[in-house]
Amino acid sequence: MKVKVNDNVLVITGKYKGKQGKVLKTDPKSETVIVEGVNIVHKHEKARKSTDTSRIVTEEAPISVSNVEVVCDKCGKATRVGHAFVDGKKVRVCKKCGASLDKAFAKKLKAKTEETAQEEAPKKRVRKRSQKAETEETKE
Repeated sequence: MKVKVNDNVLVITGKYKGKQGKVLKTDPKSETVIVEGVNIVHKHEKARKSTDTSRIVTEEAPISVSNVEVVCDKCGKATRVGHAFVDGKKVRVCKKCGASLDKAFAKKLKAKTEETAQEEAPKKRVRKRSQKAETEETKE
């Protein structure tokens, strides 16, 4: 299954078509997902004790994973999920813009690029005269 928990998804078919929500739970065996605010059902709960009261509970029911598409964080569009190997790891990728859909991996990758940018930053240019003056001062 290409949809994971905490992914932002768009419902593409059915009663809730066009709604976006966060994936709360996935079930790979039955290929269903539970999306926040989508496919809401009402359940009647009977009072089990004399102190309890009967009530009607609303909750999200599972929908088929084929009815949702992952929304890319970078481009903001619903997209199919592709795979790519980055630094020896298989990563989910947006097919429209090429951005990584795995949030944890994207954070690690961003941290690595910032570190390399700091290391590869150009050195501050200093005049030769001032370098000579500094070396002479340190010698004394």
